[in-house]
Amino acid sequence: MSPLDSPADYDPAAFARPSVTVDVAAFTARERKLHVLLIKRGVWPFEGHWALPGGFVQMSEDLDTAAHRELAEETGVAGADFLEQLYTFGTVDRDPRTRVISVAYYALLPEPHIAPRAGTDAAEAQWWPVEELPSLAFDHAKILTTALSRLRAKLAYTSVAYALLAPEFTLTELQNVYELILGRELDKRNFRKKMLSTELLEGLEKQRRGGAHRPAQLFSFTKREPVFLD
Repeated sequence: MSPLDSPADYDPAAFARPSVTVDVAAFTARERKLHVLLIKRGVWPFEGHWALPGGFVQMSEDLDTAAHRELAEETGVAGADFLEQLYTFGTVDRDPRTRVISVAYYALLPEPHIAPRAGTDAAEAQWWPVEELPSLAFDHAKILTTALSRLRAKLAYTSVAYALLAPEFTLTELQNVYELILGRELDKRNFRKKMLSTELLEGLEKQRRGGAHRPAQLFSFTKREPVFLD
């Protein structure tokens, strides 16, 4: 018998079916702070509490599609270039509604020019500095801590910082992104020497003028995708 053939006595209802959700920790660098996008829940459970955007996976969609959809539906933020699966959270009592397993993602977005817009079961949507967060619903504080740890680790061996920057940027702006993620200052000379030695940056024949400071050369990443550093 072909493995695609279903025996007449097979009963899918004989097995428990946990619900599956996706939750997204979406980060951006703005106002010289690392921010994460949160929604205020408009329905039970945890109505009125802040949470990561997310929701139930539909039977007709894969996980990545569900993550993009929930982020767009609940916050109005669509088209994240960098969205990566983080971890699966399955503590038995993590959701009071039923047995829910959540596949968490983290996303990186350039500094937004459009304010997030709440939708579906979200009452509000807002960027929050990661160092000034409210109490979070479900186990979302644990998810966020895991996402921050992954992002900081990934920064050490990939070019993932590209996703938080505009296509053209100064070396100072690049260093600022690293410092915001790592939560500490970096030596300017050593940072620039290391980044320029990776061959991931391309110097442009453009400069940015601002205030009383000297014009700063603009750069771009040779590839706007995660690349391993040497």
